[in-house]
Amino acid sequence: MTLGHQIAWDDTVLPFQLDASDMRGRVARLDGALNGILKQHDYPPQVEALVAEMALLTALIGQTIKLRWKLQLQIQSKGAVRMIATDYYGPEKEGDPARIRAYASYDADRLTEAAPFDQVGEGYFAIMIDQGKGMTPYQGITPLEGGSLASCAETYFAQSEQLPTRFSLSFGKSTEPGVAEHWRAGGIMLQHMPKASPFVAEGEGNGETLSAADLVQDDEAENWSRVNILLDTVEDMELIGPSLAPNDLLLRLFHEEQPRVFDTQTVRFGCTCSEDRVRQSLSIYSARDIEKMTTDEGRVTADCQFCGAHYDLDPTTVGFEAEKGADGA
Repeated sequence: MTLGHQIAWDDTVLPFQLDASDMRGRVARLDGALNGILKQHDYPPQVEALVAEMALLTALIGQTIKLRWKLQLQIQSKGAVRMIATDYYGPEKEGDPARIRAYASYDADRLTEAAPFDQVGEGYFAIMIDQGKGMTPYQGITPLEGGSLASCAETYFAQSEQLPTRFSLSFGKSTEPGVAEHWRAGGIMLQHMPKASPFVAEGEGNGETLSAADLVQDDEAENWSRVNILLDTVEDMELIGPSLAPNDLLLRLFHEEQPRVFDTQTVRFGCTCSEDRVRQSLSIYSARDIEKMTTDEGRVTADCQFCGAHYDLDPTTVGFEAEKGADGA
């Protein structure tokens, strides 16, 4: 069996603007990239669904970050799914693909047959942007509420960025005849572009939970309502199926809104782990600390939670008291 034929718009994010209604957005497809993320692990279906949703949100949000920046989405929860972390790395240079990776931490014995979002409990949804060395990372958080990770992201943009935002997502395993089961995911993100938000201008809020509708001025509410009604007509197969290209989907949904598209961003599964990074993380430990980490076989080992890579090191070559020369160090 094959893994399914590659479609031209697989693993891409297409930015667009609706000129008639002053909206911007992105259409994303994650297929091979999502397979790359999930095949590293043997997650239960509920966890797979949450990781797929989180990865799709990450691709949609991440397309806006600049070259070499890093975006991380994370949830921390008291539920059966304790944590999900996703990383999106901006392209190294113009024309290069962006890279995405993800993993989840969960208690298998606490998972239930309930919906995926019910596997997370009280906790928070966080968005972090790392602009590189010498820059202070940006972080914003919002509670895990609303029935989906997409709802959490919408609340984050309403509260932290004062940007009315809407997501429509679809994802799942494709079971085409004669083709090995594989993941397909697609989504649309819409954002209002206010000329000036009173929340931004005043630099203060009243502490209440905001929704997208709260942020739209009276003269703009009709536009926001109209494009949301249009977005509500999108079907799952239009988001993930093989027959409708993102450009055609935008014309189908928003042709009267004068959609204008920009350069497509390619996304690939990619991990940044390496032996050098493992050694660097161990460099803060003394020889005595390293000895406590050494296995019965006399090695120091580490596994990457994102991609499953296994590192096997000579304990005499790691830590700040390491002997030089061994293991290529």
